[in-house]
Amino acid sequence: MSTATRFETLANAAIRYGEASLDNYTLVRSLAERVATGFCRYLGDDKKCVYLVPPEGPFSPTEYGSGAFSVSGKGFLPLGSIKFGLAVRVSHTGDWIRLVISAEKEGPDLDVSIVGGRDFAFRLPVSEERLQDFFNLLFEHLT
Repeated sequence: MSTATRFETLANAAIRYGEASLDNYTLVRSLAERVATGFCRYLGDDKKCVYLVPPEGPFSPTEYGSGAFSVSGKGFLPLGSIKFGLAVRVSHTGDWIRLVISAEKEGPDLDVSIVGGRDFAFRLPVSEERLQDFFNLLFEHLT
C-alpha cells in the first residue's frame, strides 16, 4: 500500500468523522432550541422564562447562542456527548436555576440526560408528543 493510499484512507476517515460530529451537533442544537422555546410555553409563563446558557461557569439569563454548548470554542467538533444549560425562571421574584443537559446521537436515537437526573431517549426525528414527555420529565426534575 502506498503512502498516498494510506493518506487517502486517513483523509476519508477524517471526512466521515467531521460529517458525523456536525450531524450530532446539529441534532443536539436543534433539540436544545426546541426545548428552550417550548418549555416556557409548557410552564404557561407569559414572560421569557427559559434561556440556553453555558453548562458550566457563571451565567445570566440571556441567550448565549453557540456559547451555550460544551463544544463552543473547542476548534473542532468532537464526536460524542454535548452539554448545554437551560436557565429556567423558578419564581416571581426572578430566581433562576440552571439545568444541565447532555445529549448525543446514538444510532436512530438522540440520547439525553439531565445531569444529576434521569435519562431520556428521542427516536429521530423528534416528535412533538415525545418532546412533551421530555417537558414532563424536566418539570418533575425541577419540582
